[in-house]
Order: sequence, then structure tokens, then C-alpha cells
Amino acid sequence: MLYVFLRVIIVFLARVLFGFEIKGKENIPKDSSFILAANHLSNLDPVMLGAASPVRVYFLAKRELFKNKYFASFIRKLGAVPLERDKPDISALKKAIKILKDNKPIVIFPQGRRGDLSSKPLGGVGFLFKKTHKPIVMAKITGTDKVLPRGSKIIRPYKIIVSFRRMDDPLDNSTYEKIASKVWENIKNM
Repeated sequence: MLYVFLRVIIVFLARVLFGFEIKGKENIPKDSSFILAANHLSNLDPVMLGAASPVRVYFLAKRELFKNKYFASFIRKLGAVPLERDKPDISALKKAIKILKDNKPIVIFPQGRRGDLSSKPLGGVGFLFKKTHKPIVMAKITGTDKVLPRGSKIIRPYKIIVSFRRMDDPLDNSTYEKIASKVWENIKNM
């Protein structure tokens, strides 16, 4: 209920303030789980992805966000799973696999942290695909880095666009890293 309520408010405000546009919503499965791999430019990205998706999504989120117990409780209610970013976090990946097997979609940022499109992807999206064989949906977010630049606390007016596309060939017999690289190249070229 909280998720749906916040989504409606965020979509309305984002359209009014930032000309929020969603492209390719038809590429999101409505009744099955999937891996949503997206670029990560700003702290606004998870909010905009959740607002853009026509189905509720769950997130792998950096562990630092869970330090404040009140904020941690809030984002857990919205579907956030803590992830240690500086080393392979098997516990978080197992939780992500369980979410996918429970027929719920999970969001992962192949970059591992905020950065531009020249960042090198990590193998997490490949790992999740190889363990679950769930479809991969890619999302490219633009404009959030202009609305809320890294280190800024002031929101600026700028158009935000979230575009979705399904991954056609995730290379079943490839390594985690090769799958992640192919997904990342596709996101960059959207």
C-alpha cells in the first residue's frame, strides 16, 4: 500500500517538476519476475525506477543506507535489500535469488555504484541470470544526474527519462562478467 501510494505521488511530482517520461513500459513483464539492470547516475535513480516500473520492484541497495534504523525500516518496507558493495556479498545475492524465485523483480545496478556510462560493470547481473534464468530487462536513466548531481542537496529542473528494453540474448554459456558486460553495453547504447 505504501509503495503504491508513494509511486503515484512521485510520478505526479516528477511529471510536473521534471517532465518525467517513461519509454518502453511494454518491455516489463507484468506477471513474472525479472532482473532489472539499470545505469546509476544519482541518488534519485532508485526512486525514478520504482516510479517508472508498472510493477513493484525490489532493490539491492548499498549497506550504508541501513545505518539509520528508521530509514532502514522505511526502505526495507519499500523492498530494499542491503548489499555490501566492496566485496562479493553472497548473503545479499541469495536474498535476491529468493526474491526472483518468489516471482518478484529485483533491481541491480551493474556499475555497483553511481558513475557515468564509462564505468566498468561488475558480475552481479550475470550471477543472478545464471542462477535463476529469469529474463533481463535493461533500463537507461537520463537526467537524474542533472536534477540531483553527486554531492548536491539542491534539486534542479531538468527532464528525466527512464527507458526500458528487454535483453534478447544474455549469452547463457558465458561467464558472469561477460553477461554483465553485454548487458552494460546494451544499456549504454539505448
